[in-house]
Amino acid sequence: MEYKEGRLGYNRKNDRYGLLVTDLWEIDGFSCGNRLQVEINGEWVDTHMEMDWSTGKGVWYLTETDFKGSELENKRVRVLRNR
Repeated sequence: MEYKEGRLGYNRKNDRYGLLVTDLWEIDGFSCGNRLQVEINGEWVDTHMEMDWSTGKGVWYLTETDFKGSELENKRVRVLRNR
């Protein structure tokens, strides 16, 4: 399997986190349920993007991790190339 690797960045134009590669949008925004992998302590962990509405305001987070909101910024991630 081949992956696109980069880092998460917040895209103010669409209010979503997307995949940045060398400061260019490879994917301009993930939707709820989009699958990706995040690097944690040198290991790739399967996750997907979701939105938490429990506070009354939507907060993006990665399932199977403790990362949410601004903690997502600059996290190293990868997605399958066929995305």
